[in-house]
Amino acid sequence: MKVFHYKKALENHLKNLKKQGKSIGFVPTMGALHQGHLALVKNSLKDNDVTAVSIFVNPTQFDNPDDLKKYPRTFESDLALLKNISPEIIVFYPDAHDFYDGQIKSQHFDFDGLENEMEGKHRPGHFDGVGTVVKKLFEVVQPDRAYFGEKDFQQLQIIKKLVEKEHLPIEIVPIPIYREADGLAMSSRNRRLTKHHRTAAPFIYQVLKQSAILFEKENLETVKKFVENAIAAHPYLELEYFEIADEQTLKPATQKIAGNKYRGFIVVYAGEIRLIDNISLVTSS
Repeated sequence: MKVFHYKKALENHLKNLKKQGKSIGFVPTMGALHQGHLALVKNSLKDNDVTAVSIFVNPTQFDNPDDLKKYPRTFESDLALLKNISPEIIVFYPDAHDFYDGQIKSQHFDFDGLENEMEGKHRPGHFDGVGTVVKKLFEVVQPDRAYFGEKDFQQLQIIKKLVEKEHLPIEIVPIPIYREADGLAMSSRNRRLTKHHRTAAPFIYQVLKQSAILFEKENLETVKKFVENAIAAHPYLELEYFEIADEQTLKPATQKIAGNKYRGFIVVYAGEIRLIDNISLVTSS
């Protein structure tokens, strides 16, 4: 398994592979890998000749310095997980100073308003950080395909928009949410949950599933009230927001229109840990 810390060395290595006609799949991660990440990697291995995985806790996408400090860093165990899948995986574990050319700051992006909804409202500057790191990673790796999970659905749509606006020849491959046996969406943050909060957290997905059933017949306000009341009644969970939005624009839905695709987006605090999830919503008509 080859591990690269400096972007120039990785660029040169991948360019040589491209000259040999090899296709490159790419899975960007912030480490603390779980089975959800590994599902992305397995899809890339299936679709491409070469798979590269980045492990980088990117400082520019954290609006909360404390969250950055506490984010789990498990590089050695991450490497072991990847090697167990395939020893041929290429790993990029960047030196932040080298990666950002000595200036660790975000570029400003216009994602046609996608960045102003939901997470954009609650985490100012977050998507500038995401756009900056993903664009830089794409410039280094130059993949044919890049794989992203649907748990971070807003991020997925923003990266699709980035590729469109920057005219990048990259196929973005979305992968469905990977869940624990009890329904909790897999996340690197889950390992920071206390015992009580880990037991409580699967309730989030239970509520989402109920909201999807309600959405078929009831109006938007009824569905939103159900979710708000259900989470408010739980002793270990606190709702930050639940939003029903159009999948493409991410703008809050004001009415149900037949043929439109909607999704329910939720953010819940389980103690100090911020958990996100979402679910596709389908009308009966």
